[in-house]
Amino acid sequence: MSPGALASVQGGIGRLVLSHPPLNLLTREVLAGLRAELARLLSEPALRVLLLSAEGKHFSAGADVAEHLPPHDAALIPEFLDTVAALDLFPLPVVAAVRGRCLGGGFELVQAADLIVAGEGAMFGQPEIALGVIPPAACVLLPLRVGGPLAAELIYGGEPITAAEAERAGLVRRVVADAEVEQEALRVAERIARHSGAALRLAKRALRLSSVEPRPEALRQVGRIYLDGVMATADALEGLRAFVERRQPVWTHA
Repeated sequence: MSPGALASVQGGIGRLVLSHPPLNLLTREVLAGLRAELARLLSEPALRVLLLSAEGKHFSAGADVAEHLPPHDAALIPEFLDTVAALDLFPLPVVAAVRGRCLGGGFELVQAADLIVAGEGAMFGQPEIALGVIPPAACVLLPLRVGGPLAAELIYGGEPITAAEAERAGLVRRVVADAEVEQEALRVAERIARHSGAALRLAKRALRLSSVEPRPEALRQVGRIYLDGVMATADALEGLRAFVERRQPVWTHA
């Protein structure tokens, strides 16, 4: 178990839990724990989906402000960005369950997830501008999630938005009662975990092309992923044959 983070795997679902209540501040120690657990989960052969959640009433109020001051900032910012990148580059789908405050670095962290399930009382915001600083990861990730104008409003204005507003903006996939967040996120993860791990990895790789390549090049690359990647897996052949033979597929652990 890493400081500030708990990880487990069951039924193809990896559970990564922020464990630094009451506000789950992302100190350097907590960030190191998250990176360590993400690295450990990468070696789990049966993993198909990652569920990210947090202990307590709030997902995270962000980084420890004291660690933003010199000389700590020189280590904190690269370590924070490395943590967000580790989640963003996680090769399988990531579902985030968010209740309460999801602010600053906590909000930046969930921007790296594929799907967000939020409680109706959740608040999402980037208040860094009020302290005279900026949210570095959000400057890259948030426009990809909600578009340039809303990202600009959140980053320049510093005011949070509600779960309902986040859902309308397309940031949050669904909003449920606060008490049902983890259960609903788990249901989403379970639906994903029914599928081939190999296919899920390649689907995520293909989906990410749209944000980094011009569309004609992205289409060319995704074609190569399908032919050279997907069709080279045993699961693709099993899934197609199972459909033709009218039976349930039996996936590998890859």
